[in-house]
Amino acid sequence: MMEVHVLASGSDGNCTVVECDGESVIIDAGLSCRTLMSYMDCEGVDPGTVKAILITHEHSDHVKGAGPMARKLGVPVMCTMGTYNASSMGSVDFVPYSLRGSFSVGPMKITPLPTYHDAAEPNAFFLESDQGKVAVITDTGKFDHRLEHALGACDAAVVEANYDLTMLRNGPYPVSLQRRIESDTGHMWNRETGKALSRTGADGRKIFLAHLSRTNNEPDIARETVAEITGIKRFKIDCLEFQGDTRTFKV
Repeated sequence: MMEVHVLASGSDGNCTVVECDGESVIIDAGLSCRTLMSYMDCEGVDPGTVKAILITHEHSDHVKGAGPMARKLGVPVMCTMGTYNASSMGSVDFVPYSLRGSFSVGPMKITPLPTYHDAAEPNAFFLESDQGKVAVITDTGKFDHRLEHALGACDAAVVEANYDLTMLRNGPYPVSLQRRIESDTGHMWNRETGKALSRTGADGRKIFLAHLSRTNNEPDIARETVAEITGIKRFKIDCLEFQGDTRTFKV
């Protein structure tokens, strides 16, 4: 089976590890190396299984620890050339990939999927093996047919539900920032994520809501909204509850 370890998810930092047949990849490393190594230990992730660090885009909550982690583990950083050029990861073994194809790391075939975000060349990931299929889709202002196809094809979706629209509009953020978050290059809100999951067939998938805003969302609101729209029972929808929370599930 494939194992998914969500070590951090949100504006404070993001990191997910996907493991298959004793080999794993880290997707984003947005916290310090020391913190991420501690979270890996808590979730039983053997650092020796890590073969690469994949980066979705250059924002600090996704790359803060990428350079130190890559050097400590002795593994390459894989991202698009646009993301690498916009990042400051220091001296790393950089392996670029194109958004027009797939590549393999260990037993996993990995397909990067372009997303819609205010970054140089952002992308999500669709990971598949003989054991299962996982979609990791965050930091996008909308879902297109490629992202929705990945949601429909996967056995587990780690998918963004960043904000509740009422909380955002009544919250402390200035109007300019609210508009940026709501835009097609911002983030996904709970209701639109629920609609995308509903359109792509919600039954049978593991649903993990990711990148929840601490200011403009709450775990209970996100789960309740997505459950209402999709018809999935609320207890079957998971997310991290607080900073420092981690989660592991099997596919």
